[in-house]
Amino acid sequence: MVYVSDLISYPVKGCAGVSLRSSLVEPTGLRHDRTFMVVDERDSFRSQRNDPSMARIRPTVLDDGAQLALSAPGAKDLVIDVCPLGARRRVTVWRSKVIAADQGEPAARWLSAVLGVTCRLVAIAPEHSRTSVGEHEGTVGFADGHALLIASDASLDELNARILERGASPVPMDRFRPNIVLRGWPVPHTEDRVHRMVIGEAEFGYAKICVRCSVPMVDQATGRSDGPEPIRTLATYRRNPEGGVTFGMKAAVLRTGRVTVGDAVACEWRVLL
Repeated sequence: MVYVSDLISYPVKGCAGVSLRSSLVEPTGLRHDRTFMVVDERDSFRSQRNDPSMARIRPTVLDDGAQLALSAPGAKDLVIDVCPLGARRRVTVWRSKVIAADQGEPAARWLSAVLGVTCRLVAIAPEHSRTSVGEHEGTVGFADGHALLIASDASLDELNARILERGASPVPMDRFRPNIVLRGWPVPHTEDRVHRMVIGEAEFGYAKICVRCSVPMVDQATGRSDGPEPIRTLATYRRNPEGGVTFGMKAAVLRTGRVTVGDAVACEWRVLL
């Protein structure tokens, strides 16, 4: 049986993930996933690509989204009241420009001090509208481009076996920052072949293969770059014809509902030419 082995939400884009036992799936993905984002002085998103130390910031959603707690080594914890009606800012996420709600001066001062650069915290505003493209289209919050990233333990096992053959150290799944991790497939990268999948009450549709950036080379525990693995080894067998290397698949939400660790997975398969 193929089943969910882990669910992970990332309340603040680019910051540490939160492992969940169960989550509601909304049109934009797991509830509270990437509903907050750190922006720079130009209102453009910050990520681990330009600041790996963001991995050490640990967000916790409190009171079902009414409050957000932030913690980081060497800093005093901060708890803010979430303000969906905060001052509007037009922010940039890759090629998208969306309206977001500023979360005030305490959050801005805390993040600026922790990261050592001037920045602010914004939240998804009620009027937020952003679409995703791919084999299945959908909606997305502050994630790079799609509602969810889904990967399998079999794919990681194959990658780590190849890394060990090269005399390097294996990497944990958190390097890839997935939302849903699946266990039980005997063949690595079976997630690439999914057309639609039902998990618990929710249904997901394949959008596209996930082309990886430099973030998998960031140690999520220390917030430091720790390359060249796993990108070096992925490049030996997971090259994308259009450039880059791939691991995991991006999905759109076709039906909302609750998913829970241990839920069985039912799939409809893509026809690959």
